[in-house]
Amino acid sequence: MSKVKTSSYIDLPNKKERHKLFGSVEPGRKTKPTIKEEMADLQNSKEDFLFAINAVGISNVKYPIVVSSRLNPTTQTTIGTFKLTANVERTSKGTNMSRFLEEIEQSDDDNGFQIDFGSLTQFAKNLQKRLKQENVSIEVSFPWFYERRGPSSDKRGLNYADVTLQIDYFDDETIHFSATLSALITTLCPCSKEISEYSAHSQRGRVTMEVTFTNDYTDDTTIDWKEALLHAAESNASAMIHPVLKRPDEKFVTETAYENPRFVEDIVRLVAADLYELPFIQKFTVTCENEESIHMHDAIATIHYTKENE
Repeated sequence: MSKVKTSSYIDLPNKKERHKLFGSVEPGRKTKPTIKEEMADLQNSKEDFLFAINAVGISNVKYPIVVSSRLNPTTQTTIGTFKLTANVERTSKGTNMSRFLEEIEQSDDDNGFQIDFGSLTQFAKNLQKRLKQENVSIEVSFPWFYERRGPSSDKRGLNYADVTLQIDYFDDETIHFSATLSALITTLCPCSKEISEYSAHSQRGRVTMEVTFTNDYTDDTTIDWKEALLHAAESNASAMIHPVLKRPDEKFVTETAYENPRFVEDIVRLVAADLYELPFIQKFTVTCENEESIHMHDAIATIHYTKENE
């Protein structure tokens, strides 16, 4: 039996030799062009490629963005996750991926990459012109933070909702704006309250609202669509979620939940009523999903509604 070395000393080869040990080889002879104008551009080749492509581009692009709000903090820097796509006609091989990223960089001015209707519209126009395609789609998702104070203690904390804003821009300057906002709430079971002598189970629910804006909607200084959607979710819950709760706050929240029992069916109907009253929303989908506290399953309910159906 051979002896195992117990010394901690290792006689390492130099870094170049270590790389060689793990598979690195010397560079080979280079014969292809190094100047862009002399390089083959396969993506711009023209031929009958059988099918047009509805959307091709890049996704999961992380980039710092600036978001404005009527709630504190009124201006915040957060991380946007971008998905940028464009159509490709049947006679084109593909798209130029770097142009999407170049446009992001050019949209980042001294004040940062502003995420609002006006800035995204200009971004879409520039991207469509750069790509020379019929339409482009821009989707950016981000956590939006807002201040929430304890109902009794007034202790400050930050909550957040998950937001996605999407714009579809066409070469005839037609624009479609849509958005999704997902917020957490508390729900208390009406059935549990009804049948129990002195208890009722509560759970955390998630309300997700997908909305399409009217064609004439622009950035409005009198109302923040994010705040309006957040209010629709939280004001119809059994109680709101708070980041900081002292004992008087907890008493207030639990009693409020007990006074406002809600099924998921109740939540989506009440939220739908609020969204119906918002004049800048053309159609919406509302979903409430509860992570049940006494069941192995979750509870879920959804409503789709288009105001044009009336």
